[in-house]
Amino acid sequence: MGRLEGRVCVVTGVASGLGRAIAGELASEGALVVGCDIDDAGGEQTMAGIGTYRHADVSREAEVEALLAAAIALHGRLDVMVNNAAVQIEEELAETSEEQLDRVLGTNLKGVFFGCKHAVRAMRPAGGGVIVNVASILALVGDGILAAYCAAKGGVLGITRATAVQYGPAGIRCNAICPGDIDTPLVQAYFDTAPDPAALRAEIGAEYPLGRIAQPREIARAVVFLASDDASFMSGQPLVVDGGLLATCY
Repeated sequence: MGRLEGRVCVVTGVASGLGRAIAGELASEGALVVGCDIDDAGGEQTMAGIGTYRHADVSREAEVEALLAAAIALHGRLDVMVNNAAVQIEEELAETSEEQLDRVLGTNLKGVFFGCKHAVRAMRPAGGGVIVNVASILALVGDGILAAYCAAKGGVLGITRATAVQYGPAGIRCNAICPGDIDTPLVQAYFDTAPDPAALRAEIGAEYPLGRIAQPREIARAVVFLASDDASFMSGQPLVVDGGLLATCY
């Protein structure tokens, strides 16, 4: 029996990368997974054979609310909400347009806020549940050309703490994962901004004490941990999974 046998889990941003890995790992642990994205082809591919796919743009509250209502209609309840969907724009603060800022905050911050809000509304009457928000090490440190992303992910930690404090008495745990760089299309897009993407990938990998960036499954397994009873007394916390990067002094 898996660690999440029979539990109903919703995961946002499942079309590729980390979201795809999270959905797969939750399903491998026996969860009943409902995944969403705006990339329907990628989302359908991810969820084929492991769960149910729904189209949803997490920057729109009505679509998040409808997503959770659909999961509950299908499976009867909501046990785990994983707010993973994210976009990234490589731009320094002084050059970031209002449109770029709105896009990043809409998905990465509002999407998490709406996911927590409607998960709480579903979980509270049922006696509790678990929320896992995907933040980043950039919620804890800065990157000069990812200013909007840093702002959003820092806000994710604020939402995580507020949710944990307010709804812990209702049996709801809320934690955040703070990964370093992961070998996903999102991170590859960052590498592709360089004149030599392969050289930038090698340079960044070398900065990690483990000598490489993460594979999506390595982060997804940490999400499984937070979603499971193994983390039953953990709430309101950022779990850093970064190959030792933030432990370095250079």
